[in-house]
Amino acid sequence: MQPPDAAVAAVDAHGQVTAWSPGARQLLGYEPSEVLGRPASLLLAAAPSEAALRRAVASQSWSGRVALRHQDGHRLDAELRAWSAPTTGGQPQWFLVHSPGNRPPRGQWRAAGAYDDGQLLEWAFARSPLTMAVYDVDGRILRMNAATCRLLGIDEHQVLGRVVEDLCGDAQERGAPSAPAFCEPLTETMRSVARTGRQARYEVAAPTTAAGTGKVSWWAVTMSPVTDPDGRIHGVFTAGCDITGQYEARQRLALLNEANARIGATLDVSRTADELADMAVPRLADFVSVDLLDSVLHGGDPFPGPVVGTVTLRRVAHRSATEGAPEAAVKLGAVDNYPDYSPPARSLASGLPVLSTKGEDDFDRWIQSRPARASRVRDYGFHSVLSTPVRARGTTLGVAVFARRRPEPFDPDDLLLAGEMVARAAVCVDNARRYTRERVTALSLQRSLLPRQLPRQPAVEVATRYLPGSTQAGFGGDWFDVIPLSGARVALVVGDVIGHGLQATAAMGRLRIAVRTLADVDLAPDELLTQLDDLVIRLAAESSSAAADGRDQRDQAGDRTEGTDRAERTERPESPEPLRRPEPPESPEVLQALEALEAPEDEETAGDMAATCLYAVYDPVTRHCTIARAGGPVPALVRRDGTVELLDVPTGPRLGVGGLPFEATELELPEGSLVVLFTDGLVNARPGNLDTLCRILSHHPGRDLEETCDTVLERLLPGLPADDVALLIARTRALDTDRVATWDLDKEPSVVAGARKVTSDQLARWGLDDLTFTTELVVSELVTNAIRHAEAPIRLRLIQDQCLICEVSDGSNSAPHPRRARTFDEGGRGLMLVGQLADRWGTRQTPTGKIVWTEQCLPAA
Repeated sequence: MQPPDAAVAAVDAHGQVTAWSPGARQLLGYEPSEVLGRPASLLLAAAPSEAALRRAVASQSWSGRVALRHQDGHRLDAELRAWSAPTTGGQPQWFLVHSPGNRPPRGQWRAAGAYDDGQLLEWAFARSPLTMAVYDVDGRILRMNAATCRLLGIDEHQVLGRVVEDLCGDAQERGAPSAPAFCEPLTETMRSVARTGRQARYEVAAPTTAAGTGKVSWWAVTMSPVTDPDGRIHGVFTAGCDITGQYEARQRLALLNEANARIGATLDVSRTADELADMAVPRLADFVSVDLLDSVLHGGDPFPGPVVGTVTLRRVAHRSATEGAPEAAVKLGAVDNYPDYSPPARSLASGLPVLSTKGEDDFDRWIQSRPARASRVRDYGFHSVLSTPVRARGTTLGVAVFARRRPEPFDPDDLLLAGEMVARAAVCVDNARRYTRERVTALSLQRSLLPRQLPRQPAVEVATRYLPGSTQAGFGGDWFDVIPLSGARVALVVGDVIGHGLQATAAMGRLRIAVRTLADVDLAPDELLTQLDDLVIRLAAESSSAAADGRDQRDQAGDRTEGTDRAERTERPESPEPLRRPEPPESPEVLQALEALEAPEDEETAGDMAATCLYAVYDPVTRHCTIARAGGPVPALVRRDGTVELLDVPTGPRLGVGGLPFEATELELPEGSLVVLFTDGLVNARPGNLDTLCRILSHHPGRDLEETCDTVLERLLPGLPADDVALLIARTRALDTDRVATWDLDKEPSVVAGARKVTSDQLARWGLDDLTFTTELVVSELVTNAIRHAEAPIRLRLIQDQCLICEVSDGSNSAPHPRRARTFDEGGRGLMLVGQLADRWGTRQTPTGKIVWTEQCLPAA
């Protein structure tokens, strides 16, 4: 029988070492990584004679004494046996065996220094640690060495001449643990090789101890046909090698590669923890839990170093080999306290993995400190726990706990694998934490730029929605607004800055303020978009100039740094770069989102600023709506009977293009109509969303607007939208005719008294006698200015709304300008007086002239 410490190695046709057993490592002191793939000649202290090599090649076997070089450099004379066996690819391969304590007597040495070939072959076959056997073409066993018999649990002297299927059946009946797994592929493959004459290689698992332990060893089995010189097949030769270590190493590497691909695919802390637990169970552990600090879940800054003392953590994820994780003593989302002596707290304090087993004082004390945990350990038989800190970039995020109830405890390779997986997850969790923090900050900025509470407008009833996108940085430049205008009118705005991230949000805020400023000037919609287009062009030019200046400064700094580096290289010798552990790769989606959050504005795209905007002005007195559009989707109009119409508003260029005019469309809206404005994120989310939107609106003409908004978003966007979405729905109202009074006036000074009279009479009918005196003065001054400085036609209009509105229109485009009159001036005080009497006043241009208006707050009821 072959001794357990036999040294076995394999050398391929190129003279390179392809296999290295533990006995070989013990004999010469070399680790497998130091010899595999390297020339076998490096292991020789003296080369063998050419005659011995020729005899070995001719006979395909050899034995003798060889001078080897130990890893520490001393010479070692060892007796080796060698024989050749082809690989699955048909290439020759030599097996070298050294068995200490089994040297033959000196009398068996030939003069040439070799054993008898037949005896050497017999010893090599019988004592090889490889499983070896020879079968005839009918499957009868001709030879089987001791290693094969031990694996199958049979006696070598009782198997010769028997058919392999019967032999395997007997072994299985006797309860040999390896028989079922090892014999089935062996018999099938052996029959195939005997029939086809083609070599075959496969790997098979076999239990290494008594049945029920679950521990297996893996074997690589090679089968080749035994042929005569004429190529006729007379049998099959099999050889198997124990590759348990290599197989387990491959499995760990495959698990780590899969973990690198699957962990951290998203920027979500809980999902990343779930992915870590999914990868570890059941291949590494029978139960895994991931507990994190509360600050990590909310994007806060975690501890900068190890955490000392009792630690409070929140359960984020756990997974079990048993469905439903019944072993968990802490529920998902619950908080648990880990005392300083517990394995998780010790790993957080040291920053290193802590392996603890049942029977250790700290382990047993921790388990017994909580009855629920003690019962779970007792009922499910957990005996080994590995606590690994979740740390990234020098900060502590939490701890991952791996537990086993399978017979095998954690070994050093398992500790390394768990550490690599947790390190990968830790970086992803930290990325998700930073993303959460930056996203919350950016969204807070964006929401602060949007109107928090829309003013109540008598002209329209409004409902709005804004949804940030789920891709990129998750937020962009969509906005909406409702702006009160003079004459009880209202402006409805929806816009979208092209792009995502902080730059788009900042640009959105600037454009929204600009729209409000231009709306206060009472520009027509097409004129307002023209002014806004010029502003976007100027902003883009400023950004390009700033980016160019920054690039020049960095280039100058780079030149200075390069000169300094060049000087330093000439003054001191270069030192080798220290080895660094590479960070795990990130998915493209994660990198793109993080860059959108943290990176400054891109130099190459700083000047490429563009936006869309739809601006509509509705007048409840005339029920006229004027709309102009700079890109973006067309608005929808829903009449009271449910008819839906996509308004044919001319498409203007996007803001920032310049040089092209904008065109406005005016239409009359029935009272109770719905005007629906939205950005492209709503209709571009899925094909057919625009038709679906029209169908939804046709069934909701008279329903509550808030409910309508919710229905639209639920039907069109079942999940988080890929792009930002802004939605504004307005239901139009009309002022009663008895709340509006209009008079046409002649361009004669005598009409001023009549204007005062009709004003006082109208205020009396409205019950606003308290405003009569001030309103008469305002009307007197405005009508007088129109008669003196403007052209006909002149018209006076009073509107009773949330305030009293007084308007005087004329045919002149020149706007009045208040001035400070000197002491002895006879005129120039009218507008100053108007400004003192009215709460607000201003002017706006019309197609035929202008309107000067004032607003006065109504007295309390």
